[in-house]
Amino acid sequence: MAALAKGGRTNFLGFLMRLAGNIPFLFIAGRLYGAASLGRYAYAVLIVQLAAQLCTLGQKRGIAQQLAEEKHHPANIVANSLLLSLMLSTVAALFLWFVPAPMFPSGNYSDLDRLLVLTIFPTAFGDIVLSALAYRYDIATTVRARSIVEPWSLSITAGLLYLAGTWTWFDGLKESGLSLAYIVSIIASALAMIGPLIRSYGWPQQWRPHPLHIGRLALDNAPLAVADAVEWGTRKLDIAILGIFATPTSVGVYYVAQQFASLPQKLKTSFEPILGPVITRNLKEQNYAGIARQVCQVGFWITAAQAGIALALGIPGRGVLGLTGPQFVGGLGALCFLLGAEVGAATAVVSEAALIYIAPVRNLFVSVATIGLQAVLTVAGMYVDRAFGLDEMDQASSAAGALMVTLSIASIVKSQMLARHLNMAISTWRWPLVGAGVVASLVGWAVVTWLPEAWQIGFGVPAILASYCAVIWHFGFGPDDRMLFRRQPEQAATPKASGGQAG
Repeated sequence: MAALAKGGRTNFLGFLMRLAGNIPFLFIAGRLYGAASLGRYAYAVLIVQLAAQLCTLGQKRGIAQQLAEEKHHPANIVANSLLLSLMLSTVAALFLWFVPAPMFPSGNYSDLDRLLVLTIFPTAFGDIVLSALAYRYDIATTVRARSIVEPWSLSITAGLLYLAGTWTWFDGLKESGLSLAYIVSIIASALAMIGPLIRSYGWPQQWRPHPLHIGRLALDNAPLAVADAVEWGTRKLDIAILGIFATPTSVGVYYVAQQFASLPQKLKTSFEPILGPVITRNLKEQNYAGIARQVCQVGFWITAAQAGIALALGIPGRGVLGLTGPQFVGGLGALCFLLGAEVGAATAVVSEAALIYIAPVRNLFVSVATIGLQAVLTVAGMYVDRAFGLDEMDQASSAAGALMVTLSIASIVKSQMLARHLNMAISTWRWPLVGAGVVASLVGWAVVTWLPEAWQIGFGVPAILASYCAVIWHFGFGPDDRMLFRRQPEQAATPKASGGQAG
């Protein structure tokens, strides 16, 4: 529990830093490039990220189990994982370079935009490396790479490329500035991980890549790879379907709403890298009670934090979206549903963190059923909206509503499944969440009623969060919860690194 608190505390700081770095990018992209360019960029990045997710082949979470069970030198295990990812990424990049239609269904792109395929391997590389470092409880590298280097290089590069595009010699940069900025940010983030990886694991020892070993690794990780892809897809399917039914402008508006709404989702990643190694160690010791306690504890932390941020961003939502431009305010309905979806998904997230090791095949079936239900509800909502003559922003709200319903159902199913396997109750709910929500809502109502829009962001958001946190701290948190905010002795939260034998 001390390790979970330390890892979550470190990564929560990274969440705040990532928030500070992402807001300038959304402002630059919305105000300077416009909703249509942002929509084309969002769809292309969606396809590239999907390719990278598939090329990790489940090793983002599976590498913790490999490091816990295999007797080879840890650096050799990481090297095998990276080599497998490189092979798959090369194939995916070549395919998308010669067949760019999946990235740009409208046909509006340049050769500079096609360079997005260069980010497939660096993205997969980063996921695997950060997971390997998290196994050694190194969360600081995640904070530096993903919360400082990546968002700030994205924002700064996008701004500089737009300014360069105003010159006649570089006018093409304005059209492809967002794509090029994304490439720079992903590569810079990957480079920031290399030093910590070498310091933590060293160089491979007597490493000889063997095709059969690599093939067995791919086969063993296949169920986890599909589960990871499906879990990732549930957060991206809505924008993919919307891209088919709506214009790039609507996709751009939805993308901005999604970026703000996904900020609470980053809190899940605050604990995911550290929760996986803790669960695998407890499984090895058959400490099922410890797993249940940790899942419930972390689930409550995530639910409480996500609910507070959802209220703080959703109540003054018009002002939040207005930061990126007046045309983005139409995404308010989508923003509220997406924020609700993140709260509803919290229990599913922590339950799956254990299920992928305890019941990987059953978890996979539930995940596939989840994304199937989401697809059906999303498409049905689109057709119903069209039948009633509703506009594209209403269709965007329907897509977000389908996601909220689907993830809430998945939370119920997966928590019950985990409870049966552990023979212990799994619940992340506590009644003080209701009281904190009511108090925060009253403060939010006063903010949007009496304060001008500019003050709603600068004063209202902190006021809503402060009132919510005050209630949760006094009435919802117990001794174990307050551990999240208390520094632990270094030896209590840092494992001993074992080198293993060369192989």
